[in-house]
Amino acid sequence: MTNVGARPRGSGQTGRKDASRGGAVSRLFASVGLFVRQILDELRKVVRPTRSELWNYTLVVIVFVGIIMAVVSGFDFLFSHLVSWVFA
Repeated sequence: MTNVGARPRGSGQTGRKDASRGGAVSRLFASVGLFVRQILDELRKVVRPTRSELWNYTLVVIVFVGIIMAVVSGFDFLFSHLVSWVFA
């Protein structure tokens, strides 16, 4: 069973536009347009936090950063005294 409309193998015809005729440029702009449309679609799905949620998130971040700063400062103090005790 043969396909009547099939191209013979090795004919060099791929069905694509020639890049020298602007086909690559139009595909580039189409790809960029698709990308921008997908970005806008995703941004429409974003739910903004309320004022109280934003305030709570901000406080959580500030408290967490303060705790991490205290832990790092404690380790720095401990190691500096340990090094000065060993090498002094």
